[in-house]
Amino acid sequence: MAIAIAVIVLVLASVVFYFLSPWHLTPLASNWGAIDATIGITFWVTGVVFVLVNLFLAWAIIRYRYDRRRRASYEPENRKLEAWLTVVTTLGIAALLAPGLWVWAQYVSPPDDAHEVEVVGQQWHWSFRYPGADGKLGAVHTSLIDDDNPFGMRPDDPHGRDDVLVHSPRLVLPLDRPVKLLLRSKDVIHNFQVAQFRAKMDMVPGQVSYLWLTPTRTGEFEILCAELCGLGHFAMRGRVEVMEAADFDAWLARQPTWAEQLAAPAGDPASGAALYAVCAACHGPRGEGSLALNAPRLAGMEPWYARRQLRYFRDGARGAHPDDTHGAQMRAFAAVLADDRAIADVAAHLATLDAPRPRNTVHGDLRRGERLYRTCAACHGNDAQGIRAVRAPRLAGLDDWYLERQLLNFRQGIRGRHPDDHYGWQMAEMSRVLASEQAVRNVVAYIATLGVAGAASEANAQGED
Repeated sequence: MAIAIAVIVLVLASVVFYFLSPWHLTPLASNWGAIDATIGITFWVTGVVFVLVNLFLAWAIIRYRYDRRRRASYEPENRKLEAWLTVVTTLGIAALLAPGLWVWAQYVSPPDDAHEVEVVGQQWHWSFRYPGADGKLGAVHTSLIDDDNPFGMRPDDPHGRDDVLVHSPRLVLPLDRPVKLLLRSKDVIHNFQVAQFRAKMDMVPGQVSYLWLTPTRTGEFEILCAELCGLGHFAMRGRVEVMEAADFDAWLARQPTWAEQLAAPAGDPASGAALYAVCAACHGPRGEGSLALNAPRLAGMEPWYARRQLRYFRDGARGAHPDDTHGAQMRAFAAVLADDRAIADVAAHLATLDAPRPRNTVHGDLRRGERLYRTCAACHGNDAQGIRAVRAPRLAGLDDWYLERQLLNFRQGIRGRHPDDHYGWQMAEMSRVLASEQAVRNVVAYIATLGVAGAASEANAQGED
């Protein structure tokens, strides 16, 4: 009897929990209400079966409980009962499958007027490509992918010259306009998912899969990889922003095309040297940095990364946190650089600077640091040389005290939490792998032992982030 009562209580508690639980589907933001309806049908069918089966179990325990005055009867077949069970089971399975098959048929049939956007996934980064004025995406090929051509664009295809390449993990979509997302992976199987859109699909290397949707409300939503794709899977996140159609068209018109990115002039080191005179007061005339002034070494910094950080400081995406006192100082100096051309010139000058390798000031367990760095190496390289394709800067040769401070800032939310810092938030997530300040010191001490072979050629590479 006690077991029967426990089963009944479990059924009642489960039903009450379902209706009173605060955990439900996120508010719908696309046209896929039919998917919500299908999920609802699944809950009701499986819920009714759960209640009936468990109540029958409780009834059977009570009805056929042990009684030494009663003998069990043997009944190997009951055709009537088997027929009823077959019919009811068939109806239940049909109720589960039929709505899903109907919705799936719509899910894989994008409307003819849907505009296309390409989504490219790699460990652990999202990037996006929009067709230009001709409305067609240019051809790509895996063999052409390198640091200077992360999308694998074919230079001989005229349709690709006006494509808009977005390297940051921020997807912009127009409101109430159907879009077909072409999904491509550069390395392993990923899965593109936005919970509010009720849309997800695997991305298989060597293939182009797709899904389509129509955004139905403005706002920002999180992009997740729903396929375990490696150590940094949890940090493979992005943002999708849905805006009014007119605002989207204006935004897209402001983005440089691939041809414009290729034709963009490189920064002028001579002009950058004049602008750097203000920076030299803290960072030194050779970019050697100063621990006393909390100014890190800048000599040989990759131009693409220097441009990004200077823009972040100038625009407030970095250094705005009240506890980032040193970043606030940099914001004031970055404001002196009036436009992107001035920033490009300073970045080009930094690449020409040569300063002695900084001395080690942070000490830790190198063996433990090496193990911890394996996660970092996926983006920053085995020798901390940086990997431009995933927009991860070089770490080798930087001041260890500066690396320690930045990792602690990431862990504490002082850096990387601004909504416009598209890469900082990923570092903030990854820094959680370092469970303590001692772990931070261990990995920093190990990075300080890594060489800078090949850093000069990497630093001289020009490219937009």
